[in-house]
Amino acid sequence: MIRSLNRIRLSIILFAGVLVFGSAGFMLIEDYSLVEAIYMTVITMSTVGFGEVRPLSESGMIFTAFLVVGSIGTFTFAVSAGTNYFLDGAYRERLRVKRIQRIMKGLQGHVIVCGYGRVGEKAVEELRDHDHDVVVIESNPQLVKELQKKGLRVLAGDATRDENLEDAGIDRAKSLITTLPDDAQNVYVVLSARERRPDLLIISRASQSNAVSKLRVAGAQNVIMPDQVGGAHMASLVAIPDVVEFIDHIRIQGADAVNLEEIAVAQLPESLQLQTLGEMDAKNRIGVNVIGLKRASGEMVINPSPDTRLDQSVKLFVLGTVEQIRRLNEFLGIQSPSS
Repeated sequence: MIRSLNRIRLSIILFAGVLVFGSAGFMLIEDYSLVEAIYMTVITMSTVGFGEVRPLSESGMIFTAFLVVGSIGTFTFAVSAGTNYFLDGAYRERLRVKRIQRIMKGLQGHVIVCGYGRVGEKAVEELRDHDHDVVVIESNPQLVKELQKKGLRVLAGDATRDENLEDAGIDRAKSLITTLPDDAQNVYVVLSARERRPDLLIISRASQSNAVSKLRVAGAQNVIMPDQVGGAHMASLVAIPDVVEFIDHIRIQGADAVNLEEIAVAQLPESLQLQTLGEMDAKNRIGVNVIGLKRASGEMVINPSPDTRLDQSVKLFVLGTVEQIRRLNEFLGIQSPSS
């Protein structure tokens, strides 16, 4: 598409160049006025066969002959560029990109994923299972086309460029996940995103352990090393296989039968925000289990007791089936944080 657009631009420049060259030539050689020179150049370039303003001198005839040859070449190139632009799909591709950009301008609270490799693909899959709006920035043009055919919102470009982050709606995004294979690129993305959005949740991939501290200093709240996580998971399958199998069964996937959700107490109706867990009585009415909570200080409380008092800064971790989570949302009058 870019190559076709460049050919269109070049043909316009050539047309303008021939027009200026021809007009200047007629003014110098035949002493035409500006209007007469432009008129003679236009009828020569278009080869419509209209008569000259006045008979040409011998030098004017030679100049006109060269101008005709140059005009034919320019016209042929322009027709070829225009035909390729419309027939090779570049025009349709441009319209599709514009349409995607218009859609992205309307997004609010979405997640930006930089890079659609193995890690990025899994992240997008999990987010979509959890009904999050996702925008992907990917530099591989062929992969971009494949993802767009699947209905994903994808921007073709380098995620390290500020304008691509802006086009992806970073000013309105809820969080950003960068999964680029190069740690230096991830650091650059994190720096750019943090500079533009100090309040943005940023999660980054790291390939080397020495990059973890750099990514955190750059502004990433969470840094994940896929190899380390995978190795630890495999070791756990040997040491505590049944526990790991159980955890895998309840891992956070919108498509699974059992889900682990987080609910901010601030989302609850005011009548419930200052109650204890026992007073809220969610388990007896709905069947879900509050298996933990996180306080504003960062303290994690596992299996909190019924007399644990809530406040607006607390987040609850709730375990239940899809149906139980749905009924909990209806009971509390809120939307699940994963929807």
